[in-house]
Parts: sequence; structure tokens; C-alpha cells
Amino acid sequence: MTQFVVLAVALLAAGTLVGFLAGMFGVGGGTVVVPILYEVFVWLSVPEDLRMPLCAGTSLAIIIPTSIASFTTHRKAASIDLALLKKWILPVVAGVVAGAIAARYAPAFLFKLVFVAIALATAARLIFPNRLPRLGDEVPKRFVAPYGLIIGASAALIGIGGGLLSNMVMTLHGRAIHQAVATSSGVGVMVSLPGAIGYMAAGWDKVGLPPFSIGFVSVAAVLLLMPASLATAKIGARVAHSVSKHRLELAFASYLILVSLQFCFSLAAA
Repeated sequence: MTQFVVLAVALLAAGTLVGFLAGMFGVGGGTVVVPILYEVFVWLSVPEDLRMPLCAGTSLAIIIPTSIASFTTHRKAASIDLALLKKWILPVVAGVVAGAIAARYAPAFLFKLVFVAIALATAARLIFPNRLPRLGDEVPKRFVAPYGLIIGASAALIGIGGGLLSNMVMTLHGRAIHQAVATSSGVGVMVSLPGAIGYMAAGWDKVGLPPFSIGFVSVAAVLLLMPASLATAKIGARVAHSVSKHRLELAFASYLILVSLQFCFSLAAA
């Protein structure tokens, strides 16, 4: 009971911070959730080899309802490229399955390296939006499946919805940002739902997980993070409206760089 109380207090505090950051930066995915969960699980003395997959699996479970809601909203606005989404279904889901399988056997440093790579790429895109190359006006047919596999596998491996990666792919290939964001919401559904189920299966027999975990998904974290984050997301959003878009992007990029440095230091110390 004492361990559960400590877990509940820690997760409520984490949810408060997650909601504020998500509301402030306009994101609700793993780039915010995973680093905070990581610190919570460090504090709870979850073994190093279980920590990152537990963060990733729990993050994917948390993303499920928000990604479905986002996809439904964008679909009503008819701004989604459904043709591209249909082509991505099989490769993205295949990549997610591969990522979940890898989560069972991959060393802890691999999770951190992939997270750092994606976080720094996102930060570079925010800081230098006009200096990124343009690769064409359409996603080439021969690259559709490879892109889907990479998006699914890397997103599942580190517990993000895949929106950052698919958004980047589409904008690099000349898609308007609004269509890229809307289509990426569908990728989030493809990644989060099978990804969470895969992480449950991958960690089913692991010893050393926190109480109320199903495999690599902390049910306690999901149930406590969601209401706490919803309560503070509005506060973060109000703060965001008082700051210019450019400063907000720089602040989020700085956050991603700091998180990346934190993971780099932990890799160097290992």
C-alpha cells in the first residue's frame, strides 16, 4: 500500500507537469510524457533495463484516446490525405510490431539514442524552419513503404505517436503544414493502439515492474496522468497564448535539447 501511495503521488505530480507542458507547447505525445515518466520510474527504482520500455509502452497507451479524438476532428474537416494513410497502414503497423518486439530484447541505450535523434531533429526543424531541404512535391511511391516502416518502428520504440516523423516527411515533400498535421493524426492511431498492445505482450513476464502494470504499460500511470494532465493543460495553453509563436517554438526546441542532453549524460555515465 505504501508503494502504491508513493506511485500515485509521483504520477499525479508528473501528470500536472505533463499537462502544463502539453498545453503550452501544443503537443500531447511522447516527447513530453516519456522524459517525465523516466524520472518518475528512476525515483521509484524501476530497473534500468525495464525503465525505457515501460516509459514507451505507457506513453503509447496514454496517446490512444487523444490520437483518436484528433483524427476524428481532422477527418470531419476533410483535411486528411486518406490515400496516403491507406498506403501507410501496412508498413506503419509492421514497423510498430517490429518496434514492440525490439522493446523486449533491445538494450536500454538504444531507446535513448533513438529518442535523442528524433528530439534533436525536431528541435532543428523548429529553430531553422526555412533552412530544411525540400525533397519534392509528393512522397515518391518507392519511398512510401520504407517511410512507413521507419515511422512505425521508431515511434513505437520510443513511445511517441509518430506525428512528428510523418509530419516532417510530408512537409519535406512539399505538403502544406495543415494537411501534414491532419494526416499525421491518423498515423498516431496506427502507432498508439497496436503499439500499446504490443508493449503489454512484450513485457508480460518481466519481473521488477511497478504495481498495476500490464507488461510494459503502467495502468496506474495511464489512469493518474490523464486527469491530472487535463486539469493543467488549459493553464499551459493560456500561457502559450501570451507568448509569440516563434518564442514558443524556441522554448519547445530548448526543452527537447535539454531532455536530449539529459539522456546523453545518462548514456555517458552508464
